[in-house]
Amino acid sequence: MAAGVGSLVGIDLGGTKIEGVVLAADGTEVARRRVPTERERGYEHIVDRVAAIVAELRADAPACRRVGIGTPGAVSARDGTLKNSNTVCLNGRRIRDDLARAIGLEVAIENDANCFALAEVRAGAAQGARLAFGVILGTGVGGGIVVDGRVWTGPQHVAGEWGHHRIADDGPACYCGQRGCVETFLSGPALERAYAAADGDACDAATVAARATGGEARAGAVLDRYLDRFGRALANVVNILDPDVIVLGGGLSQLEPLYTRGVDAVRRYVFNDELRTRIVRNALGDAAGVIGAAWLAAD
Repeated sequence: MAAGVGSLVGIDLGGTKIEGVVLAADGTEVARRRVPTERERGYEHIVDRVAAIVAELRADAPACRRVGIGTPGAVSARDGTLKNSNTVCLNGRRIRDDLARAIGLEVAIENDANCFALAEVRAGAAQGARLAFGVILGTGVGGGIVVDGRVWTGPQHVAGEWGHHRIADDGPACYCGQRGCVETFLSGPALERAYAAADGDACDAATVAARATGGEARAGAVLDRYLDRFGRALANVVNILDPDVIVLGGGLSQLEPLYTRGVDAVRRYVFNDELRTRIVRNALGDAAGVIGAAWLAAD
């Protein structure tokens, strides 16, 4: 962590922790704070927690006039309330307005996957890309689009939500009310469920991949299906957006087969005779969300 004075303050409002960062104008990190979210204590408590951590960070960013905040879900274009957040006490609340009043500064809010994508474009694996697609593969599946260095949300604030496009009419039920969404096949819990359904024991996604690499036939078959669906789902993204780069984030982005057989599957299904879109691992790790939130404040 560098000593000095920053100008950009970002907050990653997660389900279990609230992380804040101060960046200098050149992106150098000046300060960082982290506290538990304590979402079981409710909406007002979370707003107070965010305001308190911003107050601490402003000591290292006295010129800050705007705070960027990343959160699961998105602000509704219809009424300004938050929607689709897995921290359910935030849904239906005017969190941007409430945080602005509590903090005393203007607030910019974006989906956490958008913040991830923005960070990787500004300071990570997608630097220089005109059109980048950021992918979150973890407990859920999300995505964000950055065009010419700026987040593209669309008029309904759902741009990039590839986790909820359907790739199988008879697939598993999704919490969104549909069936066969990408998230029901490609999230970490989905991979774990698929292995259990194949009579495997309960284990995490990384263990399934390790067993497949080690030659276990059951795990190998499960991983083969996972990578095929990964290819189908991302080929759809390439066919529609034709991005320069796709950056993978989230816990499952550590699975090595994604960058070999997974990329081969995308190439197999894309509507072209070659795949020029680069598919790469993130460079910023868990810090990408909060760094992207800080860059929101710059914009």
